Amino acid sequence: MKEPRALPAPAPLPAERGGLFLAVRRGLPLLVSAAAFTGAALHTEGRGWWLLAATAALAAAWPSFLRGGAFLRNRTAIMRQDALWAHAVRPLARWLGLEDAWILAFCRHNNGRVREAFAERKARRALILLPHCIQMARCKAGILDDLAACYDCGLCPVGDYLNAVLLHQWEGRITNRSHKAYREAREYRPDLIVAVSCTDRLLKGLTKLPEIPSYVIPLSLPHGMCVDTDFSVPHLLAAMEALVEPRRPGAIQVLRHEGIA
Repeated sequence: MKEPRALPAPAPLPAERGGLFLAVRRGLPLLVSAAAFTGAALHTEGRGWWLLAATAALAAAWPSFLRGGAFLRNRTAIMRQDALWAHAVRPLARWLGLEDAWILAFCRHNNGRVREAFAERKARRALILLPHCIQMARCKAGILDDLAACYDCGLCPVGDYLNAVLLHQWEGRITNRSHKAYREAREYRPDLIVAVSCTDRLLKGLTKLPEIPSYVIPLSLPHGMCVDTDFSVPHLLAAMEALVEPRRPGAIQVLRHEGIA
């Protein structure tokens, strides 16, 4: 019987601040608020309207300051507001050639707050969501029906992921449609999602599931969209170790080792 293949060592979680998104999400309302307070000081007539505008701008900026437990308690409302900002600025970012950078900044801002929220009390019911396109296009293993059908050939990230799932007793799903991933998440009811996808789908997922804290990892697209994509398995392992309470190791099942032809 083949011994389980050694997994990649977890990499340190990258520092994720999302400075570009935060500069707009927090900086713009604060700038408007400062301008409104200045207007109230300089114009006695209509001062009430200036102060009302300043207060509204501060209220818009306030959710960006919430961290830890306050972020988790108010996550649904916070994510809906953040998603509005992400979608509103996206056309401008696309025009400037910064669409991916803008979406990734939004994702990093989210990841930083999720990490802070689970720093002291780790998730106990986490779910990993991966896209089907990480499987080699010419591979015939039916991993959508049974994850253990993976041949564990080492030619794509699926084998590493499945060995990690078996070793750590994690819950994971590989799906070929976004709506299926959302359905899986709502049925499982996790307290944390760790999701891997392309930038567009990460934005969509954070928007569609605002009620569930999600740590997201972008795909690498060496061959274009949806074909033989890749992601950092060490990043996934590090995220799970940092954010999720470990389970007792169970019996380790060994994946089949066959060709992919």
